Amino acid sequence: MTTRVDVDDADRLARVTLSRTIEPGDLRVTGLVSELGADKILGYLEAAADVESHWGFALAQELGRVDPAEVLEQAAAQGIRFIVPGDAEWPAELGALRNAGALYERGGEPVGLWVRGAHDLRQLAGNSVAVVGSRAATSYGTEQATELSRDLARMGHTVISGLAYGVDQAAHRGALIAGGPTIAVLPGGVDRPYPVAHAQLLEAIAERGLVVSEAPPGAGPTRTRFLARNRIVAGLAEGTVVVEGAMRSGALNTAHWTSNLHRPLMGVPGPVSSVASTGVNQLIRLGQASAVTNAQDVITDVMTHAARTAGAEHVDESFVPDPVRSPRRAAPGPAAGVSAPRR
Repeated sequence: MTTRVDVDDADRLARVTLSRTIEPGDLRVTGLVSELGADKILGYLEAAADVESHWGFALAQELGRVDPAEVLEQAAAQGIRFIVPGDAEWPAELGALRNAGALYERGGEPVGLWVRGAHDLRQLAGNSVAVVGSRAATSYGTEQATELSRDLARMGHTVISGLAYGVDQAAHRGALIAGGPTIAVLPGGVDRPYPVAHAQLLEAIAERGLVVSEAPPGAGPTRTRFLARNRIVAGLAEGTVVVEGAMRSGALNTAHWTSNLHRPLMGVPGPVSSVASTGVNQLIRLGQASAVTNAQDVITDVMTHAARTAGAEHVDESFVPDPVRSPRRAAPGPAAGVSAPRR
């Protein structure tokens, strides 16, 4: 698969080096790379090797140990490619992460992504929905995730999830049952199934869909990498559905990223007596997520949001009304006793 467009060798190799050195989603680096370019930031960090008090001192010690060309060669031998902004395969949707803020000090557009599978990531992500939820899913949660993902895949949508126990694995399996593609976004390297029990599922996804990670091959999962991974799940998808999630569920982190990206956040309501659904039910109650009960609800929400976004982008701001034919009227003030909303 050809991935190159306008990316020069120096930029790509610099991004490989950074990917092998920094923690995924390190906003100090991702933000600077997006603004100034990878090659320039790599040089900046290399200079920090002589300044022990510099925040990049520890990173600088590792940079010289990376041979990016060798890293790419080893990855290719395993069927793994490295894509970066500017490549034909790079999903434009990920650019929105530049302005989505930070959660737990993670954020920004990734410096690159490691990908396994024959499909084109940009194409699959262009018509996708993330389905996430509790690892400790109930039978209700796994059933809902499987059926929802199966039906989304049958309707032509790619299902994105994180390969974890519970809702994630049910979402992937539902898409595969329907014969549709699915994308697994991992907290560690794409060559390391996590959990190990899902090794066979991972291989099926790599064969019929894509496996993606911000972490380089060989990297293991950590709490920080899980948190960074969640923004990639939200960033790739057109919208996110939460199927079960307690108040402290990691799925709610993905939900927050979806909201920060101003994309549709949806939730499958759960039994009021189920602890596993307290988080998603709260999102719905507070109006932060819409309630969906089937794939058609999800598609309607995603399409409605897309239509509104397209409409807003095509508003003709150049139109100025004729002051003679269309006299300007004073805008009515707030009703008595009502404060104007804050902008």
